[in-house]
Amino acid sequence: MNIETPRKKLDLSSAIAEGDIRVLLMVLVHMTGDLRWLAPPYTPRRDVRLIPDPKAGLPEEIQNEIRAAVLKLFANGEPEPAITDPGDELMLRMMRACLGENVGPEYAPLMREEMGFVPRDARWKKTPPPAEQLQKDHVLIVGAGVCAIALGVGLGRLGIPYTIVEKNAELGGTWYVNRYPGCGVDTPNHSYSFSFGARNQWTRYFAQREELLEYLKKVALEHDVRSHIRFNTKLTSSQWDETRQRWISTLETGHGNETFESAVLVSAIGQLNDPSRAHFKGEEDFGGTIFHSALWSDDIKVDGKHVAVIGTGATAMQLVPSIADRVGSVTVYQRSAQWSRPVAGYSDPITEGARWLLAHLPFYVQWYRFNMFWRYGDGLLPFLRKDPNWPHPERAVNKGNDRHREELTEFILSELKGRPDLIEKCVPTYPPYGKRILLDNGWFRTLNKPNVELVTDPIDHFSREGIVTSDGKLRPADIIVVSTGFKVTEMAARLNLTGRDGKRLADVWAGDNPTAYLGLTVPDFPNFFCMLGPNSGPAHGGSVIFQSECQSRYITACLVDMIEQGIAAIDVRQEVHDRYVHEVDREHEQMIWTHPGMTTYYRNSRGRVFSAMPWRFVDYWKMTHDPDLSLYRQTRIQRSRPDADPDD
Repeated sequence: MNIETPRKKLDLSSAIAEGDIRVLLMVLVHMTGDLRWLAPPYTPRRDVRLIPDPKAGLPEEIQNEIRAAVLKLFANGEPEPAITDPGDELMLRMMRACLGENVGPEYAPLMREEMGFVPRDARWKKTPPPAEQLQKDHVLIVGAGVCAIALGVGLGRLGIPYTIVEKNAELGGTWYVNRYPGCGVDTPNHSYSFSFGARNQWTRYFAQREELLEYLKKVALEHDVRSHIRFNTKLTSSQWDETRQRWISTLETGHGNETFESAVLVSAIGQLNDPSRAHFKGEEDFGGTIFHSALWSDDIKVDGKHVAVIGTGATAMQLVPSIADRVGSVTVYQRSAQWSRPVAGYSDPITEGARWLLAHLPFYVQWYRFNMFWRYGDGLLPFLRKDPNWPHPERAVNKGNDRHREELTEFILSELKGRPDLIEKCVPTYPPYGKRILLDNGWFRTLNKPNVELVTDPIDHFSREGIVTSDGKLRPADIIVVSTGFKVTEMAARLNLTGRDGKRLADVWAGDNPTAYLGLTVPDFPNFFCMLGPNSGPAHGGSVIFQSECQSRYITACLVDMIEQGIAAIDVRQEVHDRYVHEVDREHEQMIWTHPGMTTYYRNSRGRVFSAMPWRFVDYWKMTHDPDLSLYRQTRIQRSRPDADPDD
C-alpha cells in the first residue's frame, strides 16, 4: 500500500476523519512501535454492537489527538512500519486494547495468520518435487464456489496440479445460482472474504450478490484458478480403484461422457446447493408461475404482480423487502416465526473516506477485518450453551440467551407497534439463535405495509387462481416463490461415490446422517475430502470463507505429508472417526441446536445435529491446521526394483 500525493493533506485529513479510532490506534502501533497507544487514555471502550461506533467511546479531544498523530505520520508519504508481525504476546495485547475486552491468548496465532502477518499456506518441508513428478498427484475438485477457490489457491502455490469441474456456466457456487432480488451476504464482507489476495473495494458493509460474485471472479483470476475450471461439466460418478490407488471419475460434458483419473477427489459443493422445493396438492392446476427461490431468473418480472412467498427463512427476509414496493401484493406463508437481529448500517454504503483508508492506509484493513471477524465470531457461542440450572429452559438456554430474547422481543414490538395481529404471529416461542441467525433487512417494517400479508394458516392446496389455506380462504397469486431451503443432508453423497470394497457414500450416510472426521474425511474413502461437510457449517456466526481456508490448509498439508513420505493413499481410521463423531454429538447435547422447542435444518429426522459445528472457530482452526497422518490408514507407494526380495 502506498500513501501517495497528489492526494492533498486536506483530503487525507478528511479520510482519517471517517476512520475507526480503534483501528487507527493499531495503525499507529504498527507504524511507530510506540506502545503508549495501547494504554489509557487511548484505550477504546468495549462495544459489542455488530457495527461499532467508530469513535470507540473516547472523548473528542482524545480522538482528535489520535487522528492528528496518524495525519502527521503520513502527511509526507508512507514511512516504513516499525512492527510488521507483532508476535503472539504483543498481538494479544493489541487485540485486547482494540476491543476493550479480555481476548484469550489462543486467538493470537490465529489472528496473526488471518490478518496476513504470518503465512497460512501449507509448505514443503523438503525440496519441492519437480513438476513432472507431481503430475501423478492430480486433484479433482467438484464445484467452483468459495471452497474450490480457496483450495485451488493453496494447491497452486504448492505446484500440485488440479482440475475443477463445475456443472454451471460460471464460477461462484451459491452466488452464481441465487439471483433473487435482495440476495446478499449476512456476514460483513470484510469478514466474508479471503485472507489472501488484493483487498476488494467493497461499496457497502454487507455486499449484494452481484458484488460478491464479481469479487470471487477477481480472486480466481488473480490466483490463476479460473484456468483450471472446466465449466458445464458434471461429475456423474466416481469410484476408488484400490489396485491403482486412483479415483476413476465419469464426467458429463457437452460432448458426451469421459473418464477422468485423479489421485485425490474433493467435494467442494458445500451444504446449500441443491434446492429442496416443497410440493403441494393441486400445484399442477395453478395458472401462474411456480419456482424455488434459488431458480430465480433475470426474466422474471414481478412489477404489479400478486406474489406469494412460501417460507420465512434467510431468503424470504431478503426477498420480500426488496420487492414489496414494486408488486401489487405479496403474501408470505409462514410455518414458524423467526428471530431476527437488527443491525444498524446493514444497508449503508461505505463512505468514500473509509473506502480510501481500507484500500491505502497500511494495516488499516487488517485490523478492520479483525473487528468484523471478532464481532461475528466466537463471542455469541457462550450464550448458546445450555445452563442446567437455568429455570426457564423452554424460552432460553441460559441467562444471557434470555437477555437476548428480551432485547429481540422489544425490537419486534417496536417495529410492529399498533399491529397486535402481527406481533402474535412474529414473536417466536423458542430460544433465540436456535435456528439460523437472521439479520433484519426491514422485514418487520415490510410486514406493516398495506400490500403485504403474513399468513400462518397451513396451506391446504393450490388452485388455478392462487393458494387456498386450511380455513378455505383463497388468496390470488400470479407468481409463487417456494423458499423452502435446500437438500442439506445429502452433501457429497449425491455425487455417486464408491469407495473401498464397493462402499457407496450414499449408503454410509443413509438415514439423513452424514458424518466425517473434522467434517472432511470418511473411513474407506481414501484420498477423498468433503469441504464444508458434516458438522463443519458455521452456525454461531463466522464465515464459510474462513471455514474453507481452514479446510484448504488441512487438505494441502495432508498432501504435502503424503508426497514427502511416499504415501499413496490415506483414509481416516474408523475408531478415530467414531470417536470424533461422539465428541461432536456430546458437545451438541449441551448446545442450543438440540433444543426440543423448534425445528431446524441443522438436525436430521432423528434429531441429531449433523450440519452445524459445535466448536469455537479458534478450536476448529487449531484442529485443522496440522494433520496427524497416524490417525489414518496409510498405503505406501509401491516402488518396483528389479533386485528386490519378494519378502522385503
